[in-house]
Amino acid sequence: MGKGNDLRNDSVLSLVFKLTLPAMLAQLVNVLYGIIDRMFIGHIPLVGNTALAGVGVCGPITTLLSSFGNLVGIGGSVMMATCMGHGDRERAKKILSNSFLLLLVFSVTLTVVLLLNKREMIYLFGGSDATYEFADTYLTIYTLGTFFALLALGLNFFISCQGFSVNAMFTVLIGAVCNIILDAVFVPGLGWGVGGAAFATVISQMLSCLYAVLFLFGKKVGVRISFGNYDLHMMLKIIVMGISPFIILATDSVIIIAVNMILQHYGGAEGDMLISAYTITQSYLLLITGPLFGISGGVQPIISFNYGADQAVRVKNTVKYAAIMAVIFNSIMFIVSQLFADSFVKFFTNDANTAKAAVWGIKVFTLAIVPLALQYVFVDALTALGKVKTALYLSAFRKIAFVVFAFIFANLFSARQSFYTEPVVDVIGGIQSTVVFLLVFGKYLRKSGIHANGPSAAQAS
Repeated sequence: MGKGNDLRNDSVLSLVFKLTLPAMLAQLVNVLYGIIDRMFIGHIPLVGNTALAGVGVCGPITTLLSSFGNLVGIGGSVMMATCMGHGDRERAKKILSNSFLLLLVFSVTLTVVLLLNKREMIYLFGGSDATYEFADTYLTIYTLGTFFALLALGLNFFISCQGFSVNAMFTVLIGAVCNIILDAVFVPGLGWGVGGAAFATVISQMLSCLYAVLFLFGKKVGVRISFGNYDLHMMLKIIVMGISPFIILATDSVIIIAVNMILQHYGGAEGDMLISAYTITQSYLLLITGPLFGISGGVQPIISFNYGADQAVRVKNTVKYAAIMAVIFNSIMFIVSQLFADSFVKFFTNDANTAKAAVWGIKVFTLAIVPLALQYVFVDALTALGKVKTALYLSAFRKIAFVVFAFIFANLFSARQSFYTEPVVDVIGGIQSTVVFLLVFGKYLRKSGIHANGPSAAQAS
């Protein structure tokens, strides 16, 4: 299934659409894993609201696990695409081999660490006596499937960076469809509750992992998984290259943890209810940031490949088209968010207070998602060019600012007002990323010795 795209010669605009649209769909479908779990969990008779809060506590932990897949997948695929642009297929093969080993090591290590420390982590990250049982059940089962989750996510980047965007989408689609079906069977059907939702996710990730592994061992791809040629120095370079997107995703977990703790501490009797509302709000935001990451991440192979091939015009046009697409998408989602938030919340809870707080939270969270679009595109573009330190700074600054403002708002006003942190840092981060990118991008290309020669006018546009 699927046909590889020519990253060197195909029209840039055509490539942007061919790679970002499947990536957007794949990310959206990937987001649905957690959202669908929460929808079924929120409607469990009698305990749905408490169970939803418990799973909400697990959210940042599962996101943290996924970020390690992105660490290796993005870092390795950017390096591999650059080598393919240079025509160095042997080095590209070595990068994939070392990335595969890194994914195996991370998956085993994280599984052991989480299983040994899950009780402390649940309470530390905002759990309470009322929600612990549900959080423990979900996290234990999910952690046992870490191996499949990391491999499915990490290896999919190596499918995409070789131009097989449809196959990369199919990797995620397999798991998502399976997850929807199994959620319906396990949760309301068999009455397995939170455990059923977790089992549905693990089985689905197992199928996605199997497809990704078989595809990268197959004959369709130019660079296949191999064994040997392991190099510690190369592994460290892969980690360094992927550290910026890792920080973005990992610190998303830190932010959720911090806000959960703030809501529990300052929310008083409303603590668990506010965490449930925040869980729903975060679930909705993922419907925006997931596809947005599909745009910014989807164009990374084009940027990295053409950077390696010394095609400056194609690099610049790729970034331009990605930024336009991201701004249009987020503008549409801003309107949808302000008008139809209540329709989304109904899928999660029947509790009037939780629903009201969640609808308000969604409208507040999405006030400044348009400038957020620029930050995603520009930070990932800098990563694709190997400008890791700059990308890392932009990512880390936003996260630190988020935690600081959330704490300030909760102290000066109330726990609920900490929701306003999201639009504040979206504006700050968007402006800062745009200014830094405009100052650095052209200078960085000139310093690297890239010249706008080679592609025809059609290819460059």
